[in-house]
Amino acid sequence: ATEPSSDSDSSPTVESVEDNPDGGCHIYRNGYYGSGIDVVEGILEVNIIQMTSIQMTESQAENSLVDFVVTCQGSLPTDVCTVVSDPTCQVSKSMVCDPVVITDECLLTIRRAFEEPGTYCINITLGDDTSQALASALISVNGGESR
Repeated sequence: ATEPSSDSDSSPTVESVEDNPDGGCHIYRNGYYGSGIDVVEGILEVNIIQMTSIQMTESQAENSLVDFVVTCQGSLPTDVCTVVSDPTCQVSKSMVCDPVVITDECLLTIRRAFEEPGTYCINITLGDDTSQALASALISVNGGESR
């Protein structure tokens, strides 16, 4: 049970009762408790501000490469994960996670490969020790070109 202290200290008093299995007696303990709360800002928002197809030579044409330029607000991320799914964003095709080191402004470029032409749902998640934030986009990849 917790009840206010009778002395001038405004901290609540904690009184606990425990059964003693050997003698059937009760043990009473009185004292004070305190706690601290740390509020962290976290990653508040993620935005994909640009998607650019990387032009490759014919010998490199087995994969289409796309650069995603991403910004965020709040604390700086320590890792980035990209999930590539079908156009409905329901069936995941691949997931890649990488650590990132951002020291000043949250602006980074993420390069991802696409094995075949098609329309994909892209989920980019930025995370740190205390938070995560997500941005999504649909992208059409056409044999080395994206729109």
